[in-house]
Amino acid sequence: MSAAVDLTGSAEAPGYRARRTLPLRVEAVRQLRRRRTLLMGGVLGVLPFVLIIAFAIGGTPGSRGGGSDRITLMDTATASAANFAATCLFVSAGFLLVVPVALFCGDTVASEASWSSLRYLLAAPVPRARLLWSKLVVALGFSLAAMVLLPLVALGAGAVAYGWGPLELPTGGALAASAAVPRLVLVVAFVFVSQLVTAGLAFWLSTKTDAPLGAVGGAVGLTIVGNVLDAVTALGSWREFLPAHWQFAWADALQPGIEWGGMAKGAAISVSYALILFAFAFRGFSRKDIVS
Repeated sequence: MSAAVDLTGSAEAPGYRARRTLPLRVEAVRQLRRRRTLLMGGVLGVLPFVLIIAFAIGGTPGSRGGGSDRITLMDTATASAANFAATCLFVSAGFLLVVPVALFCGDTVASEASWSSLRYLLAAPVPRARLLWSKLVVALGFSLAAMVLLPLVALGAGAVAYGWGPLELPTGGALAASAAVPRLVLVVAFVFVSQLVTAGLAFWLSTKTDAPLGAVGGAVGLTIVGNVLDAVTALGSWREFLPAHWQFAWADALQPGIEWGGMAKGAAISVSYALILFAFAFRGFSRKDIVS
């Protein structure tokens, strides 16, 4: 029996549905089995134990003194499991958590091109928009999983090392453990949203190059440039348009009363930049001549 023919004259195989090509489950399993995924998970899982060993060797942060009466989040790191998890997020949010986002989003399309398998996926046939959508959703899912993994391991390791107690706030006071966990969830959510800029940049570069390292390195490098520009105080209020300017606005969630202003501004800027970059990726890839 011949293939069905639509009104435009193009042939379509019986039972073919574009929305069923490259299911998210299949793409997720493919990415999960990759060595770089397991390696990144191992690095994030080991970090809390490295910090516990460092505190055991060097002493608790608050006991060393630094010539200042100001109490920081690092000073309360060993007060409880919640404090330890918050500290792990603090020391990793500026750079370490940027790496898995850039890796998962920057490697996803470029790696297929480097393996010369991208054109075969499209010949399956997987529509270009569907291919990008599946890869983007899975990449963002793994990025979020990386950000959830770190505080989860930190909470477990911190509970064993320092006990399960209230979250001592750098500004004074404390939050009960039952109230601290939702605050940490809010922190992770904001960190994820703030990293959408890096995700968008890495994903766009991934559709422009056949070199995965170039896409990942380019995204990390430009994120570092953003951090450097934010440190240039001469830019004044222009720094508020940089996503890096708001990357630690989640500290407002670790107060007796949550301050939403900074997090709302940071989230709005990050999402705006990310949507533009994702649009560039889809538009450019739809017109790209795929030869690899």
